[in-house]
Amino acid sequence: MSNPIIQIAGILDQQEAFMLCDCGVTHLGFPLRLAYHKEDLSDSQARDIIGKLPAEVSKVLITYLARPAEIAELARYLGADAVQLHSRVTRDTLMELRKAAPELAIIRSLIVGEGDPAGLAEEARSQSDIVDFFLTDTFDRATGARGATGKTHDWKISRFLARRCGRPLILAGGLNHTNIRKAILEVGPAGVDAHTGVEGPDGRKDRRLVEAFVREAQLGFSGGEP
Repeated sequence: MSNPIIQIAGILDQQEAFMLCDCGVTHLGFPLRLAYHKEDLSDSQARDIIGKLPAEVSKVLITYLARPAEIAELARYLGADAVQLHSRVTRDTLMELRKAAPELAIIRSLIVGEGDPAGLAEEARSQSDIVDFFLTDTFDRATGARGATGKTHDWKISRFLARRCGRPLILAGGLNHTNIRKAILEVGPAGVDAHTGVEGPDGRKDRRLVEAFVREAQLGFSGGEP
């Protein structure tokens, strides 16, 4: 697979961001305007970090915002070049966002455990001409959180969606260096995303865990045996 995506979300400061880039992470995710989780950074802090990052690293706004104008405005303020949507967005919303911000790559989340997989696949196919990527993440019934739960889901469903959604798929949900290679080999995604799975007990990204995650992900993408 050429140029697989390895995304890490939840950056705390500039030092952490540079470390992730140095480890080979291709996409850095900045969660803002969240419905179920505490934000790690303010808008201005995220903007400052993004402004100093290498051009070849993608900067992703991760948000529950649903109004296209608000999404486009925040992404431009931050200097993000992609947006990952965790709200329940319609085709019309996505079309408005595409018109408002044609420069943005759009990643649309598909939340496993929230609905029927066949229905998710059908919904994705109906939007595949607008978005650039889909991302599967885990629904937490206890909190209602649509992703960023630190929990895995049934990878067979992600594999099913990867083959039917009509766009490249990024796999998220409880991934870490111990399971990422197996997950990639089972699902066959175009990319992977992690957050808490590469953090130490202090809540900061642990370089050793990040390096192990990137190494195992690259082995998975190259077809290495689990």
